[in-house]
Order: sequence, then structure tokens, then C-alpha cells
Amino acid sequence: MLVIGGYAAGRNADFYSSFNLNSLLGSSGALPLALVAMGQVNALMVGGFDVSVGALMTLIVVVASRGLLTIGGSWWSFALGSIALLAIGLAVGLLNAFLIRKVRLPSIIATLATLSVMQGIALVLRPVPDGEIDPQVLDKLNASVSFVPYAFIGVVVLAAVWDFWLYGTTGGLAARAVGSDEASSRRIGIPSEAINWQAFVACSMMATLAGFFLIAQVGIGDARVGSSFALTSIAAAVLGGASLLGGKGSYIGAVIGALFLSLIINILPLPNILPDFLLQWSDALPLICIGAFTLLALVVYQGPELWERLQMFWRDLRSGREPEPAPATTQR
Repeated sequence: MLVIGGYAAGRNADFYSSFNLNSLLGSSGALPLALVAMGQVNALMVGGFDVSVGALMTLIVVVASRGLLTIGGSWWSFALGSIALLAIGLAVGLLNAFLIRKVRLPSIIATLATLSVMQGIALVLRPVPDGEIDPQVLDKLNASVSFVPYAFIGVVVLAAVWDFWLYGTTGGLAARAVGSDEASSRRIGIPSEAINWQAFVACSMMATLAGFFLIAQVGIGDARVGSSFALTSIAAAVLGGASLLGGKGSYIGAVIGALFLSLIINILPLPNILPDFLLQWSDALPLICIGAFTLLALVVYQGPELWERLQMFWRDLRSGREPEPAPATTQR
């Protein structure tokens, strides 16, 4: 991040302007991605995925655009609208957890199903972009001190507290144990079922909060606005140290991963950043960079473990035996 930021500042002095740094940290940049990536850490921690988060964020924006989120001279209307939106997120989280834990669907299939349902509802409510959000709401969500949004400060504090819980308490140890080896953790009395439910509900609730700041970014109801967040949230969490195999992750890491990806997206449109021969690729480069850095993170963080599993699979294949299940990840 320092290298890329230094390069951008050297090529274009506007990079360090208060306006651009506010855009990088705020609702137009890292803030919604950081929130949903922190939620994704919960799903990854128990060895699952939640690809419905982008659709949930979109649904929150669309429902809010129907006049649900206003101040209108009274904070009560804003509070009631916020509670209603949070209730939607809670319902989606409970549905995802039910499909995964009770119906026994793989997490990617279950959340893909809820993604489709929410996309359909959003399109019914807003076939075309419409419905401006109360400007007072947008001003409150985007409030800043200097160039740093108040909400971004809150996200960093929340991530630090959550990381302390994850690595400094028995509850966090139990969550990591379930992600590392659910069967063994259940045998020693850890409530793995409850932890899995909590993980997917927490993921949806964080996506709902991210939806609030997506509202602050777009200011209008749009049924297609959150589609990119499903994959980028996983990418940010993995860049921050989360394991696709479960049992490992960091909420602060997810925030840093989100900031890193947002930095790439932020600087590429600036004049003089890209060499001339890459200008025609300017729209595609953010996607290419996100995929490349995610693969790099997987190799760096999980390469030895993935290589060990591949070797075990190859040995079993050569010996004519059916490949054994992957060994549990040992966490210290």
C-alpha cells in the first residue's frame, strides 16, 4: 500500500488531496467493503462462504429508496427505518444459517439461492434506478473529521475489538476451533452448531451495515449496485489473512485488505497513473489486479498447507487408495 500510494502521489499530486483521501476511506471507497469483508471473515472462519452479501446490500439500498430511511425532522423515523433494514439482514442471516445447518446445503449453494431471491425482489422493487435517499441521511453517513470519516474510525475500533475477542478470549478460541476441525471441537463440548449460526448471522448483519454506506455512496435505489461485493469481500478477507479452509482470519486484516483493494480502484482513474499502452485497459485492470492479488495471498498464506494436501492426495492416488479427507488445520 505504501509503495502504490507513493507511486500514485509521485505521478499525480491530487492523490493526497483531502477530497481524494476522503473518497478512499469513505462510502465511495473502503468503508462499505471493509464492513462486508469483516462479515465475510465470520463465514470463512467456520469454513464457509456467503456469496449473498452483495445482493443483501443491494436489497438494503432498494428498500431504503422506497422512503424507509429518512430523517424528516425527526430522528425517530431514521431509527425505525434503520431497525427495519437491520431486521431484513437478520432474517437473511437466519435463513442462510438454516439452509446450511438444518437443510445441509453447502454454504455456497445456500447463499447462491438467497442471492437469486434477493436480486429478484430488488428488481421488482426497482426495475430502473429511482427513489432518491433523504439528503440529510447521506450527510450524516458521510460525516468526517478532516478527511477521515467518523464511520471509518468506528470500523477500525470495531475490528480491533473483534480481533481481541477472536485471539484473546475463549469464545474466539472456540470459533477458530470449529473452523479448524468441527467434529473434534464438538467432541470436546464446543457448541459448534451455535457458533455456525452466529457466524452466518453476523456476516449478514455486517453486510446490512455495509448497505447503509452503499446508500451513502449511490444516493438512489438501484437493483444492480452491490453485485461486485460478493467476490471482493472474500478477496479482501483473504488478503487480510483469512483462510479458505476455515479456522483463521483477522478483522483488522479484512479492513486493511479492503483498503488495499480500494486503493487500487481509487488510483487507476487518476491522470498520469497508467502508462499510455495500458490506458485502453483501465476498466479491466481493477478486476485483474483484485484476482491476481487474491491468488498471491492464497499462495503466501496457505501455500504450504495446500501443497501438503496435494501431496497426500497424489500419494493416495498412486497407491490405488481412495484419497483420505484433508487433515485438520492446527491453530496455535
